[in-house]
Amino acid sequence: MFDVSLSELMIVGIVALIVIGPERLPRVARTMGHLLGRLQRYVGQVKSDINREMQLDDLKKFQAQMADEASKLKSSFTDVGDELRSVETSLNASVMAAAGEGSKDGMPSDGVSPAPTGENALPPQSQTSHATFPQSLSREGRGKDSAPLAETQMDADNWKLPDPLPESAIPSTSSKT
Repeated sequence: MFDVSLSELMIVGIVALIVIGPERLPRVARTMGHLLGRLQRYVGQVKSDINREMQLDDLKKFQAQMADEASKLKSSFTDVGDELRSVETSLNASVMAAAGEGSKDGMPSDGVSPAPTGENALPPQSQTSHATFPQSLSREGRGKDSAPLAETQMDADNWKLPDPLPESAIPSTSSKT
């Protein structure tokens, strides 16, 4: 910072010793050290404030750029949305035109064939449908000595499982000695 060499510092120290005197020189040196420390802290604070302001300016520029890009992106999305709406209206118009031609050919206007009637018609579904086992898996088809299969019923909304076995029916795995 200052271009002071060791010989110049020695000359300043000898002059200070002669002018101030040996009794007050330690106190003056201590005071000078405190003042230099305060000066260094002040310079450090000024540097950090300047750096902070520079970073703040950079952040403001970056924020402005991002806002610009966001507005450009929003306008491009708006343009794409307008193009999609125009494509949608043209497709709807062509579908409506095709539907008008389809009804002239004997097809319904929605393009779906009608539901079958008579013998080909499906029966209406009931609220609850039960799943059953084939005869070969039922108790009657397997014989008297065979163990019963777990029977389940399936509702339209949930499955009904059989009750669990009681604890007395489960063999114990721990050995009692």
